[in-house]
Amino acid sequence: MGQARSKSLEKLSKLHRPHKSLINIMPLQTGGLLTQAAREALIEFGDGYSVCDFCLGNLSNITNPPIRDFTHEFLPPFLGSEVATITHGAREGIFMVIHSLTQPSDSIIVDGNRHYTTIVAAERVGLNVIGVPNSGYPEFKINVDDYVPLIEKHKPKLILLTYPDGSYGNLPDAKKLGQIVQKYDIPYILNGAYSVGRMPVNMADIGADFIVGSGHKSMASAGPCGVLGMKKKWEDIVLRKSQAYRNKEIELLGCTLRGVPLITLMASFPYVQERVLHWDEQVPKAQWFSAELEKLGFKQLGEKPHRHDLLYFETPILYDISRHVRERGYFLYKELKERGIWGPQPGLTKAFKVSTFAADRKQLGFVIDSFKTILSKYS
Repeated sequence: MGQARSKSLEKLSKLHRPHKSLINIMPLQTGGLLTQAAREALIEFGDGYSVCDFCLGNLSNITNPPIRDFTHEFLPPFLGSEVATITHGAREGIFMVIHSLTQPSDSIIVDGNRHYTTIVAAERVGLNVIGVPNSGYPEFKINVDDYVPLIEKHKPKLILLTYPDGSYGNLPDAKKLGQIVQKYDIPYILNGAYSVGRMPVNMADIGADFIVGSGHKSMASAGPCGVLGMKKKWEDIVLRKSQAYRNKEIELLGCTLRGVPLITLMASFPYVQERVLHWDEQVPKAQWFSAELEKLGFKQLGEKPHRHDLLYFETPILYDISRHVRERGYFLYKELKERGIWGPQPGLTKAFKVSTFAADRKQLGFVIDSFKTILSKYS
């Protein structure tokens, strides 16, 4: 028993990622790959509460490292907000807003492509959630005009739009929804977990009251971490202070990120600011990749022409192969890994998501050729 436990402990001390050096087309990871500056900062600040050495009671006011500059000077203009803070992730930012602005039994309206965490956050508060349906197969698009009759019927306390959604990579008309909600004077949350840090997105231009982003999904940082921007009029509500501990925000439970995730977020920020300016290179690359895979018999779901790097494919031809091979659904993972590619989750062959964000055209061309070779091998 003691020997078995010792071997298990030894495994913990020798952790590694088998796909670390592969071409990465995994949607959860492509926007979060660390910069060299972030990797160096990760080592430098890897010890426990390393950012708290010079804290006087409020994390966002720490000047060494320059957290105050990041949250007060750099982050708001990047988000198009008047106030910004850091969170443990997009879901935590959404919950903070929902918890601050609503009461149990209130109604909120969300898009039908929303992430599951939006529903969980609403359930935690005890809200009535009304979903705006998508257009159905194969594009699953959200028409923001469909919010209007639901607003008039349910008188919601909050509106949320996922931009883009994490399933199909659809980009609904967020700015038009901003115009709609201003007419009804309803606070509007934009969930930008897959946009903030990948592409230009500005809360003020869109007309939203809040914007959330995910550092580990889209801002080249270790996770979990996120950002939350808002109009100044909401600051005293969402970032209200404790009666007993005057420096501590209640919704953040006093303070939020206290180590490596925050440091890597900050270290990567100059690079992230620059890369969103090159979004116009990302979209044609994704469209080309999608068109090439469709020539192989795959079918891209979601809106067309596609406007985001996240792509969802139906792949019945791969599923048919999986039914006749020994590895079953894991054959694809094995074949791609042997060719130096990490993307579709192990076991998936009927349908899967990929992202073209972190790979260049040469690498994506190799991925396309690899799919061709795999199909030829099993034909």
